[in-house]
Amino acid sequence: MNPLIEVEKLGQSIWYDNIRRALIDSGDLAQKIGALPAGVTSTLGQKVGGDDLRGVTSNPTIFEKAITGSTDYDEAMRRLVAEGKSVNEIYEALVIEDIQRAADLFKPVYARTGKLDGYVSLEVSPLLARDTEGTIAEAKRLWATLDRPNVMIKIPATPEGIPAIRECIAAGININVTMIFAIENYEEVAEAYISGLEQRAAAGQPVDHVASVASVFVSRIDTAVDGQLEFRIRRSEDENEKAMLSGLLGKTAIANAKMQYKRFKEIFSSERFAKLKAQGARAQRPLWASTGTKNPNFSDVMYVESLIGPDTVNTLPPATFTAFRDHGKVRLTIEENLDEAKKTLAELAEAGIDLKQVCQKLQDDGVKAFADSFESLMQSITSKRAALTSGLLDRMEANLASPASPNGYEAAVKETIKRAESEQWTRKICRKDASLWKQEEGHQKIIKNSLGWVTVPDQLVEAANELASFSARVRDEGFKDVALLGMGGSSLCPEVFRRTFGKIPGYPELHVLDSTDPATILAFESEVDLPRTIFVVASKSGTTIEPLMFYKYFFNEMRKVKGDHAGENFVAITDPSTLMEAMATGDKFRRIFLNPSDIGGRYSALSYFGMVPAALQGLDIKTLLDRAERAMHACAPAVPAADNPAVRLGAIIGSLANAGRNKLTLSADPEISSLGLWIEQLVAESTGKEGKGILPVAGEALTSPDAYGDDRLFIHIAVGMIDPEAENRLRAIEAAGHPVVRRVMNDTLDLGEEFYIWEMATAIAGVVLGINPFDQPNVQESKDNTKFLLEDFKRDGRLPEQTLAVEGRGLKVYCDDETIQALGKNKTVEAFIAAHLKRVKPGDYIAMLNYIRETDKNETLIQAIRGRLRDALRVATTTGYGPRFLHSTGQLHKGGDSSGVFIQITADDLKDVPIVGEPFTFGVLKQAQALGDFQSLASRDRRAIRVHLGADIAAGLKTLLEIVRTSFPIGKA
Repeated sequence: MNPLIEVEKLGQSIWYDNIRRALIDSGDLAQKIGALPAGVTSTLGQKVGGDDLRGVTSNPTIFEKAITGSTDYDEAMRRLVAEGKSVNEIYEALVIEDIQRAADLFKPVYARTGKLDGYVSLEVSPLLARDTEGTIAEAKRLWATLDRPNVMIKIPATPEGIPAIRECIAAGININVTMIFAIENYEEVAEAYISGLEQRAAAGQPVDHVASVASVFVSRIDTAVDGQLEFRIRRSEDENEKAMLSGLLGKTAIANAKMQYKRFKEIFSSERFAKLKAQGARAQRPLWASTGTKNPNFSDVMYVESLIGPDTVNTLPPATFTAFRDHGKVRLTIEENLDEAKKTLAELAEAGIDLKQVCQKLQDDGVKAFADSFESLMQSITSKRAALTSGLLDRMEANLASPASPNGYEAAVKETIKRAESEQWTRKICRKDASLWKQEEGHQKIIKNSLGWVTVPDQLVEAANELASFSARVRDEGFKDVALLGMGGSSLCPEVFRRTFGKIPGYPELHVLDSTDPATILAFESEVDLPRTIFVVASKSGTTIEPLMFYKYFFNEMRKVKGDHAGENFVAITDPSTLMEAMATGDKFRRIFLNPSDIGGRYSALSYFGMVPAALQGLDIKTLLDRAERAMHACAPAVPAADNPAVRLGAIIGSLANAGRNKLTLSADPEISSLGLWIEQLVAESTGKEGKGILPVAGEALTSPDAYGDDRLFIHIAVGMIDPEAENRLRAIEAAGHPVVRRVMNDTLDLGEEFYIWEMATAIAGVVLGINPFDQPNVQESKDNTKFLLEDFKRDGRLPEQTLAVEGRGLKVYCDDETIQALGKNKTVEAFIAAHLKRVKPGDYIAMLNYIRETDKNETLIQAIRGRLRDALRVATTTGYGPRFLHSTGQLHKGGDSSGVFIQITADDLKDVPIVGEPFTFGVLKQAQALGDFQSLASRDRRAIRVHLGADIAAGLKTLLEIVRTSFPIGKA
């Protein structure tokens, strides 16, 4: 049974809180409504058909994302621009057409339900929220322009909006009253509706066709109230008070809604309304709005299941709609536990939280947010209008050349996109349909719990104000540094922000620690002012060894300075009910951010793992998340696959990998060059398994086409116009027959779009490759190896020794016995290293795995080594710093094919760093990680050696560079 249909048997109508042209054009909406009208094939129509959808709501934010974040409206905009329309005229023409077409789609529902349902809502300009007369005039104009009996005009329940509601009802206009939070405000809205009907009846006009709903916003109340509760819980020393406050978490919004429903029944069963009812008037039904769950601790259908009752409407955002269809439970709940709801509100007041004040602020903020979205929409239409006339609109250009075919790889990509359309890949992703990737139960369980990233921007948008407020408090308290302690998915996005945006004036400086190298840790510690540093411990599980050890070390250091108040300098980001949450609670951290548990680390950029450090850094996360939401709209199921930027990117990456172009060579403008690090982890860890994989090649400077084999796909990401030098190199590469993709960002805040599009594209590429892009089996293997080695150290006081193959010139080379046999004994160090590298074949890649401190000097030498190897051997080269790469390309090294040739780089630790409570140091931990990594490579017969540089890292790297240059002169590979 479909819960969306079952709930309507109990008297509640389900509406859809989303509208865009692709929903109407593609068949989805019609399927949801009920019976498809003749000839209807739209996506919105499909919803009407398959899910008995009863109505649609819109708002300025929805239209802003749909118009500016997708290609849905490009054709219509081109026509309107050609007609010389102004920005306002363009906006109105686009929106009016959508509302009219959707209303026509719902006309059968309107007739079938006796005018109870089948409504589509359009909001008056949010800029008029404080203008009564302007609102009345605008509502009347829109009503006349739309010219449909089953539309509703949305008016906010502001003090200025209340008289406008009464006047419009009296004029016979259907009204959706929006932005209701407080029960007192709800009563004002009901009064305005009834008095408007009375005014109309007194004038001798019919009241039987006037419809209205009172949109009560739900989940936003919990977001605001719970923020205050959590703040008090963290500050309280009284365990009883903590328990009382904790017991109120997540209860206010539903209690408030239940009390409003109680008032609804009282008001509309009164003698006063009975007189109107006798003339055919309908009750103004409560409509539950803002019903998407924001807190990962709560059920994703909590605000639907708890508010089911007769004479109500629930308008569901897309993710909640899908979730309720999938696993919603249906029963009458709206009048359950009313005494408990009343008690909740009373206890809230006793705790000193003024709900009326909270609700007023939410209304003020909501009105402002819609006004901001409207102004942003006008600005975006202005920009898009200019882009359409200049031809700069396309953000991605692909030249899929191939020496073997005049059409290059375009045919294979088109076939993949055709499959994506016919098999509804994006719809399955949004519905968490694991069968898109795998049929096995074990895989499906992992996949179903890994798709929270698809909708997380919506959740974080709701939290953006609170994050900004938290950041402001930290700044105002005088903190000068923010130190992110993480690894892999929890550190790479913040590292991109750190390198891209740097020190933002007026905010603390962001630092990122994701290395167990003792020299790195000591240098990191020397860069921050400990008492004025906020440490952010980021760990999804709370058990990942690196952030756990970082936490132990720095908390102990802080305790030396601040004693029992050390926790005031610490923030945690983790999943609910983890070891990290328990430890952070015990150590009285300043704040604990609980991330949705259904998001894997490498897909977590737009979750708390990325947004908390970004906010503390002073980044404009509202705009960044706004850009991510635009990308969501551009990649939504309603968008045809050919127009979906993520489907096209994923189809290109996956199809060309299957054709042998599996070395994804990334280049970018200098200001966003670190984005390659993040993409590298996302793609490598997602695709490198089952003997397959796409190798991201990041940080390898573009050069002459002669240096590249026929296994390359080039993707360049620019901010604005591509640098002329980079463009010339790309053209030369294209001319040599290599496929090249260009992506363009408008500015650096478009990273929000890039994160989302690359996440979706990687999931699409996983379908093309036939792998599960959400597990990382070999990362866990390396972790286990490290664990076993540390246990050996605890027992024996030392780590196992590798076999020394050769030494000389200050270098020592280690490897397994089989490699020594293959390369030959009694060689010089130069000859042994050269013999190892001469095993490289066309189509292979060389990976440098560096367990040393990342410094400019070291990096310059490493880049020189990889550049010489690439140019001489014509193979892809990668480089990564351990243990970071273990959570990135490390998965592909072991789980992918056997084309890798590895050089692990280690060195002596001149000074070690102890870890409180552990028998090992950071130096020993790093050695165990390097040794465990090598064991994993050796167990798979990977071609690998370890080069130990000794005490002088720079000298050792210079020697290695000299050996490479001597052994591999350019042109004599």
